[in-house]
Order: sequence, then structure tokens, then C-alpha cells
Amino acid sequence: MWLKKYSILNMKKIRAAIVGYGNIGKYVLEALEAAPDFEVAGVVRRNPNDVPAELKNYVVTDDITKLEKVDVAILATPTRSVESYAKQMLALGIHTVDSFDIHGSIVDLRRSLDAVAKAHQTVAVIAAGWDPGSDSMVRALLQAIVPKGITYTNFGPGMSMGHTVAVKAIEGVKAALSMTIPLGTGVHRRMVYIEVKDGYDFEKVAAAIKADDYFAHDETHVMQVESVDELKDMGHGVSLVRKGVSGKTQNQLIEFDMKINNPALTAQILVCVARASFKQQPGAYTMIELPVIDMLYGEREDLIRKLV
Repeated sequence: MWLKKYSILNMKKIRAAIVGYGNIGKYVLEALEAAPDFEVAGVVRRNPNDVPAELKNYVVTDDITKLEKVDVAILATPTRSVESYAKQMLALGIHTVDSFDIHGSIVDLRRSLDAVAKAHQTVAVIAAGWDPGSDSMVRALLQAIVPKGITYTNFGPGMSMGHTVAVKAIEGVKAALSMTIPLGTGVHRRMVYIEVKDGYDFEKVAAAIKADDYFAHDETHVMQVESVDELKDMGHGVSLVRKGVSGKTQNQLIEFDMKINNPALTAQILVCVARASFKQQPGAYTMIELPVIDMLYGEREDLIRKLV
């Protein structure tokens, strides 16, 4: 039913709402405007009176129910608020996609949203950024073709969006930047730069940051600076290395590298999985569960002819 409803032949566009309008939300708008099969249903943000120039032609509200006919909600919200937003949208009959990035909690989130999505005949695609997300798909492919071995995921150097948002939520932090520095073999150093609010002790704020689950498992250095904006660069990257065995043949070595603008790539991935959500049965999915072809715009046989 969904396949027919959103087929290219009848040209009905998917109406997407952007929930949250920070760094990722702004790039989601650009990705939606560039996608031929989507239209922007509106933007949901905490302060609907704050309407930047690029949103002048769109409805901006603080409640998704005030938007007309929303097919999918793209959640550009902090990770720790994803579950509550997704449950609300799914219960309204709206598909959701998000870039939830706490790796150890993904299975629990999938289980939680799966029950709600099935109850309301909707689809949730979770953890759909670039890691977790597209990198997860690469890791899955590498393990399929080199089933015995070790994969190292080395991030950066670059700005981590999720970690930066987590720092900003710490009491006493005025502004923040979290940089990820790869040390090799999947080990990372977190370099955190903060401006401290008046009346707060830097050492206590730094200790709270290091105790947060985002940072507690890595070597973390917190430094106080006069201006975070002077340090900010949204570039990032990843190097995936898989070394192991195919069949009984050893010494297979495969590498995957990319250098990216962090929020722009996350936004594009959210839009492509939003497209794929309309080709799945009700429930919650991670990206490794989605057929890649479902994420692409175009007729299936044309895509096969071009890409296979």
C-alpha cells in the first residue's frame, strides 16, 4: 500500500516535518529541499517565534499537531529526548527517523519503539546517522565478506555532535565543543572545550562532564576557553579497518575512509531513511535492517541497471 501511495509514477510527495532546528535540523531542511520526492510540512521547535530567513516560507510551530498532513517526522533533537518524541509521533500515525547515537542503548530503544510503531501501524528508523548508521552498514558488509577477524572504527579528528550536545546539557556549561581524536585500534581521546557560566566552578563542571556516560569510557580532557566559536569546525571523519579471514584464506585487509561535514551527512542520511520507511512493514528498524535500494530515489529497475 505504501509503495503504491508514494511511487514515482503518481508523483505524490512525502510530507516531512523537521522536529528540532539546531545544527542537524538546518541541514535536514536543505536535504529535503533538494529531494524531488519530499516536501517540507513544517518545522517544530521550542520557540516558534524564532523564524530565521530560510524558514519564512514554512510553517513553524511548537506542536506537530498544528501542521497539516505529516507523513514522517525527522527528529533532529538531542539523543536523550528521541524516545519521548518518537513515541508521541508514532502514536499520532506519523513515521519517525532519528540519529540516536548511544550505541549501548540502541537495542533497548528499538524494542521500545517497535511496540509503539506496531500498535499504531507506523515505522520508526532509529540510530540513522553516520555512526551509528551508515558506518553500521559498512561494518555489517565487512563482517559478511570477512566473517572472521577484527574491525577497528577510528573516528575523527573532528567535532562530535552528540558529545557536544551532551556537554551543553551539563549544569554550568555556557558553550561547548567536543572533539574526537583517534588514537588507533578503535581507541579515542575526547578533547572538550567549554565556556563556564558565571558563578560555577570549572573543576566541578569538568568532573561532571567526565562522569557523563558519553565520556566515562574514554580518555577525556576538559579545557576552559574564552570563546568556543573561535574553535568550532564541523568537519569530521572515520576510518574503518577490517582484517581477517574469508573462508579459510587469511590476510584479508579492507579499509573504508571518509572526511565529512558532520551535520550535513547526518541530515542526508535521515532523509534517505525517511524515504525507506515507507517501504517497510510497521515496526522499528536500524539501518542494517533496511534494503539499501529502498533509500534511493528512482524506479527500482532503473537503479538496478545503473548500480549493479
